[in-house]
Amino acid sequence: MTKMPTSAAYEISTDPARLDAERIHRWLSTDAYWALGRARDVQDRAIAGSLNFGVYDAASGELVAYARVVTDHATFAWLCDVYVDPGARGKGLGTELVVAARDHLAPLGLRRMMLATEDAHGVYAKVGFKPLENPGMWMTLDLQRPS
Repeated sequence: MTKMPTSAAYEISTDPARLDAERIHRWLSTDAYWALGRARDVQDRAIAGSLNFGVYDAASGELVAYARVVTDHATFAWLCDVYVDPGARGKGLGTELVVAARDHLAPLGLRRMMLATEDAHGVYAKVGFKPLENPGMWMTLDLQRPS
C-alpha cells in the first residue's frame, strides 16, 4: 500500500482493500462516456488486474475519486478510468490523482504512459501529457464485434 500526500482534506492510496468497488462500478457504468453499461464483473476484473488509485475524504474515509493504471511495471502504462465524484469536482482532485499516478510510476523507468480522452486534454496537458508525435505508427485491434 502506498499513501501519497494531497491536500489536507484528502488522501490518495493504492491500497486495494480500501476501494469501494460498488461505487466505482456505479460511477463508471452510469456516468462515464467510455464505460457506460460496463458490467460489474468486467469492472471487478479490471480492478483486480490493475494498479488502482483512490482519493479519500480524510475525515470520513469515503472514496471520492478513482483511477486505474494497466502496467507491466517495467516498460509501459495505460492510465484509464479516471473519475471524480460530481460532488468533489472543481477542487483539483483529478489533477492530483493523475500526478500521484505519474509520480508513483516514475521510479520504475517506464518508457511511456498513455491515455485516451475525448474531453479532458487540458487536464492531462497540465501534468505533461501531449498528443502522439507520430500517431501513424500506432494501431488498434477491436476484439468485440459491433452490436
